[in-house]
Amino acid sequence: MMRARGLWALLLVALAAAPGAVLAQGNLTSRSDLRGLYALRGSLGLRARDWPRHADPCAAWAGVGCRGGRVVSLTLVGLRRTRLGRLNPRFQVDGLRNLTQLEVFNAAGFGLPGSIPAWFGDGLAPTFQSLDISACAVSGEIPASALSGLGNLTTLNLAGNKLSGPLPAAALAGLTRLRTLNLSGNAFSGALPDVVWSLSGLSVLDISRANLTGTLPTTGLALPANAQVVDLSGNLFYGILPEAFRRLFAGVLLANISGNYFDGKLSMTDGGGGNVSFELNCFLDVPGQRTQADCQQFYVRRGLPYDGPINPPAPQSAPAPARKKKHENLKYILTGAIGGGLLLVGALAALVFCFVYSGRRKHDQRESGAMPSAPSGVAATAAVAATGSTQPSALSANTAKVGDSFAYDQLANATSGFGEERLIKHGHSGDLYHGVLQDGTAVVVKRVTARVARKGAYQAELDLLAKGLHERLVPFLGHCLDKEEEKVLVYRFVRNGDLSSALHRKSRDEDEGMQSLDWIKRLKIATGVAEALCYLHHECTPPMVHRDVQASSVLLDDKFDVRLGSLSEVCPQEGEGHQNVITKLLRFSSTADQGSSGSPSATCSYDVYCFGKVLLELVTGRLGISASNDAATSEWLDATLRYVNIYEKELMSKIIDPTLIIDEDHLEEVWAMAIVAKSCLNPRSSKRPPMKYILKALENPLKVVREDNGSTSARLRATSSRGSWNAALFGSWRHSSSEIGPSRDDNILKRSETIKSSGGSNGDHSSSRRRQSKEIFPEPSGSRDTEE
Repeated sequence: MMRARGLWALLLVALAAAPGAVLAQGNLTSRSDLRGLYALRGSLGLRARDWPRHADPCAAWAGVGCRGGRVVSLTLVGLRRTRLGRLNPRFQVDGLRNLTQLEVFNAAGFGLPGSIPAWFGDGLAPTFQSLDISACAVSGEIPASALSGLGNLTTLNLAGNKLSGPLPAAALAGLTRLRTLNLSGNAFSGALPDVVWSLSGLSVLDISRANLTGTLPTTGLALPANAQVVDLSGNLFYGILPEAFRRLFAGVLLANISGNYFDGKLSMTDGGGGNVSFELNCFLDVPGQRTQADCQQFYVRRGLPYDGPINPPAPQSAPAPARKKKHENLKYILTGAIGGGLLLVGALAALVFCFVYSGRRKHDQRESGAMPSAPSGVAATAAVAATGSTQPSALSANTAKVGDSFAYDQLANATSGFGEERLIKHGHSGDLYHGVLQDGTAVVVKRVTARVARKGAYQAELDLLAKGLHERLVPFLGHCLDKEEEKVLVYRFVRNGDLSSALHRKSRDEDEGMQSLDWIKRLKIATGVAEALCYLHHECTPPMVHRDVQASSVLLDDKFDVRLGSLSEVCPQEGEGHQNVITKLLRFSSTADQGSSGSPSATCSYDVYCFGKVLLELVTGRLGISASNDAATSEWLDATLRYVNIYEKELMSKIIDPTLIIDEDHLEEVWAMAIVAKSCLNPRSSKRPPMKYILKALENPLKVVREDNGSTSARLRATSSRGSWNAALFGSWRHSSSEIGPSRDDNILKRSETIKSSGGSNGDHSSSRRRQSKEIFPEPSGSRDTEE
């Protein structure tokens, strides 16, 4: 019985010491603690629903733990800032100085951008025991003064941040009571201080993916025999594994030294009982290691001796009889002769084909008056992008100058060896990984291998970026093209992800009071995508076609500015004059927006069609439309476009996103965007408006549905050769309105004309502000394709 009471008492003590435990005994009695909490409430911008005013913090404030009327623990996990606080988040926690009995501060996952305050060591309470600021976007170096006064610290978790610089050895040596140290997922420089291995109470050590280097010490290892976790993976450690560490790894619950450059012999072929991971090192006696070339390159680059075999001698076989050797020589000679003959025949056939094709192409140009062909680099890109050829095109002279050149090891280290935990998604042009460079820059790394994409898939993207880095294209940083079988492209990380995830995430976030992106952001996004496509279609020479416009291709930075991605399918627009009769017949027999092979059509009108679906996603809030081409999507488009009509704004209420909160002016802008989307989705590609007119419409959406004061039909026609952007946009749409919206639109038009002719119009109706039919839909000059 006495033993049971003793165990229960120990359990109460453990609960009192647990991070974030709330053992409130009455109200908060310390004015100093109260001032500190309110200071934190203001500096962190916490919401009133989490920390309400005029309520006792010990009883009503989330994450505040008290004991004896004093604050002993503070947990920010799961809390959120106010909208104003999110505009300028900072690592400002001066209020912690007032909490003189604080033992635990846990802010894991709560954004604290900035550096660790240097006053932590002297300013935190002497009773302070646990600091967890993992995944808080903390950057900069760890000040020695921030740790030097924390002698009672037992838990230090700084994982998943952007910390850099060397580790403060002297300050770490003073943490004699430390039991858990987690520095993983940062970008430190230099070696792990040897004093860490002398912390006798340390039972959990995780320094994986921290960009640390150096050798393990041969003496001074004082970690306890019952240590639980030692994780050194994903770093740049090298040298032999000392015997003391072999014994340590054999005894811990989990040891991980994979992803380094340890060499020599591991002498632990059984993995220490299965609890040791040692893959991707340079060990000589265990499988799953790096190649000898990678190991030699690492050691030679740093001027270090390498214990592995430089060039292992090939096994010597017994000398074969002379007759056997003659037969082998004859076999090699015959093989070489046959292979050479085949190569010669293939070369001659290719030469004849090129000669015939060149003559036919010149003839076609003379007959059609077409412009000369594009430069060879662009032509090669078009061939690869359009045909999916597996032959890698040669790098153009200016491709290598696009962005910075990264070392493969640098990118592998930034992504934890392209680990699954860093994988964002498997894209159709390569796998995307989240990474952090040594300088703390957050990046997205695209890994293009033969397994996930065709060879040369990256070339189209580099050729486009070689033309210039446009502000509306994905922020490209550099590349690594050293490996023949694997190419890597590096982009700057955009904070708000892509459009599909932003809409999806916001619509589920009901606690924030924002079910979806507001209309101002949606219109800004639509205009940004139009600017990107306008650059590709009208500013590039020759015009470039994106061929993969969908919500997941629209990336959004921290200000919701558009950065158009998924550039691997970009290619020059197909020239009708360069196509032979067979190609035209194949295109005629295929769908309007696909090539003869089933791949996306390399025409600007195809991009316009896809952009129309993105606009409908912004209007209706329905996800996945722009990424789908199945029958169900087509039926949904037909049903939705029936409610888009220039004469009936009220019909928009049937398709508009119900989460949008808009006034009358914004409703007309939504209406205008839906009309633009309908014109983009015209089944006849020749009737779709070009992107430059679409951009003007989105920049002035109210002009789409309102009458221009003082303007006339004649003035509209005089503003441009195509009858102004209004005429180009809506003149083409009028001819296809019956094709997109079959019978319902006809009835609406007839009803509207009847109302007008009878002079009947109620006061709420806005038809008085609309233009007459002939002014809205002036006939376009000629029947030429809008893509020209």
